[in-house]
Amino acid sequence: MKSWLTRTAMVFSEETVEKFERSTVAVFGLGGVGSYALEALARGGIGTLVLVDGDTVAESNLNRQLVAYRDTVGMKKTDAAEERLHALDPAICVVKKDVFVLPETIGEFDFSSYDYVVDAIDTVSGKLAIIEEAKKAGTPVISAMGAGNKLDPTRFRVADIYETKVCPLAKVMRRELKKRGIGSLKVVYSEEEPQVPVREASEEAEDVRKRAPGSVSFVPSVMGLIMAGEVLKDLAEAPDERRAEGR
Repeated sequence: MKSWLTRTAMVFSEETVEKFERSTVAVFGLGGVGSYALEALARGGIGTLVLVDGDTVAESNLNRQLVAYRDTVGMKKTDAAEERLHALDPAICVVKKDVFVLPETIGEFDFSSYDYVVDAIDTVSGKLAIIEEAKKAGTPVISAMGAGNKLDPTRFRVADIYETKVCPLAKVMRRELKKRGIGSLKVVYSEEEPQVPVREASEEAEDVRKRAPGSVSFVPSVMGLIMAGEVLKDLAEAPDERRAEGR
């Protein structure tokens, strides 16, 4: 076990931290939610992290994304994230996938090689593709619901998708997952009603729906940290059998 993980081992045990070091977690989406989930997983001791994002860092990301700094604007998000992870732990294993996740690109990923999957992307079609492939492979997956246009990080909840309420994205996902015969999915969602963006409050509703949602520093970050916590706790409790089976 790495010496800097001793405080973590005081909570989870050395054996569990060693399991984390043997684990591979794929994080799909390195934005406001995914970048914080990634950070917490790395600091929690996960030994191999698969970084999936086809985007580059933009100035508009500076208000909420851990990969975004003045000197990373224009970099691939996967490259910026790798630099940050290796500044923390040069020995951490990083696998980069500069891919936008779509139904037509999902075949590029081997979900059976992951111990856990974090879905922190925005598009419904991509989320559904990730979830379907993870379920087929028998790999645990946790999915982020809507974090945009929210101001109260205390309203986040962890639940099965079919127990969610209020969240518009969760409503769409419930419908689409039911069509696909997927009977359960762990998600993090908010019970806060979305805010109407200030400068769009007087615009036509249809125009507002087409715009990117507003987002602040202290909401998506909390969602990402909650997701990472669920991953670590689930891995701690899971039997350590998948690698032994030669998956």
